[in-house]
Amino acid sequence: MMELGRLLVGTSGFSYPDWKGPFYPESLPKAGMLSYYSTVFSQVELDFTYYQMPGKRTIAGLERKTPADFLFCVKAHKTMTHEFSRDFEKAAEVFKSFVEALEPFIITRKLGCILAQFPWGFKNSCANLEYLDFFRRELAGLPVVVEFRNTEWLRKETFYFLHDKDFGYCCVDEPRLKGLLPPVALATSKIGYVRFHGRNAAKWWPRPHQEPWERYNYLYSQAELEEWVPKIRKLVRKTEQTFVLMNNCHAGHAVINARMFQEILNAEE
Repeated sequence: MMELGRLLVGTSGFSYPDWKGPFYPESLPKAGMLSYYSTVFSQVELDFTYYQMPGKRTIAGLERKTPADFLFCVKAHKTMTHEFSRDFEKAAEVFKSFVEALEPFIITRKLGCILAQFPWGFKNSCANLEYLDFFRRELAGLPVVVEFRNTEWLRKETFYFLHDKDFGYCCVDEPRLKGLLPPVALATSKIGYVRFHGRNAAKWWPRPHQEPWERYNYLYSQAELEEWVPKIRKLVRKTEQTFVLMNNCHAGHAVINARMFQEILNAEE
């Protein structure tokens, strides 16, 4: 009988003021959020690392607040995915700084993976395939998952490429709109990865919102989450670890849905 991989449910980020009440106790200080979070979930996706290059001291501080079996998935900095240089020698310095900062996670084996989320404008081209090849070389030996936003990538050749380079594929649930990726569930490495962005079509495309959080202002129903259960079970059978992340973070929706999904899975066992 094939041994099933580990399935971990969590959220994209953990430090949100509007989670006090829906999840965190009102009196809990910000410094205590991660420790509290880690008593409920076994993994988290760090989002702040996209906006600011992380420092080793910050990463070490986060590591110390979590138990030994806790895992961090870390979003690549924007200079690696959105504002990167085609001068690979120059770009390599950015990757070096990023990896050095993650050393506390790497040493303690708490690095779940690095998430490379590319924008819609990152299309399927020879130049971008070359960059992905460079990206993989610079992070050799580390687990990396790629999230595409452009449907041009949704083809067999892409999945062969990802498998050959040991890139994980990020499966997504998002509004069923033209130009957005459909809910395809597959694994191209030993890591399965699923991000739930919400289905707020009215606020998604082409950006009819005032604030970025409006796009992710969505609470999944139990029936909507149950649609993914057989897909995720399939990923678990094909991977060593499968990460399920709720990115609908506004007003604590992510933690509500993450807990709901945990309950759905537990009810099946």
